[in-house]
Amino acid sequence: MESRRITVLSAGLGVPSSSRLLADQLAASAEHHLAAAGYAAEIQMLELRDLAVDIANNFVTGYAAPKLAEVIAGVEASDGIIAVSPVFSASYSGLFKSFIDVLDPKSLEGKAVLLGATAGTDRHQMVLDFAMRPLFTYLRTRIASTAVFAGPQDWGNNDDGASPLSARIDRAAGEFVGLLQGAQPQQKRAALESLPFEQLLAGISGRR
Repeated sequence: MESRRITVLSAGLGVPSSSRLLADQLAASAEHHLAAAGYAAEIQMLELRDLAVDIANNFVTGYAAPKLAEVIAGVEASDGIIAVSPVFSASYSGLFKSFIDVLDPKSLEGKAVLLGATAGTDRHQMVLDFAMRPLFTYLRTRIASTAVFAGPQDWGNNDDGASPLSARIDRAAGEFVGLLQGAQPQQKRAALESLPFEQLLAGISGRR
């Protein structure tokens, strides 16, 4: 059975996190749609808060620590990305943007992307179309038409037991999987090995 590799980026800061909860539901629905289309799903969940220190150090040193380098290589090797961020000051979180900034700008080109966002009020739901979608359009990705915003009121059910959020998740995941079917853009080559700073310095000194 042909497979599709999906990396799920959750930029939630709390434990538990509503962003992680939304990311889990989007991934589960995507896996269901992939199975229905005859594909196996290889899903990797990334909690960006666990990489916060390595991301900051990457900006300062210009080099990714081994763990971050491995994560970056995994993202670049993916067929599709599910990206979920909490909303701060009417935009995606700084942690989310910082992670995107440490990637090679060309590494996401052509990848299928499903967008999600969470916030404490519905006033922030336009962040999907005015912040996240332009970011991934700039990176030349293929973005699912439906993005999913979840506010506090979205985590319950209606009087009839139905969940409007579940319906949006199912629709968005179906569109995302539609992008993953058929031939996919050629994967980027594996990332170069990240060497310790002392080894790099020794190499420079040896060439004098």
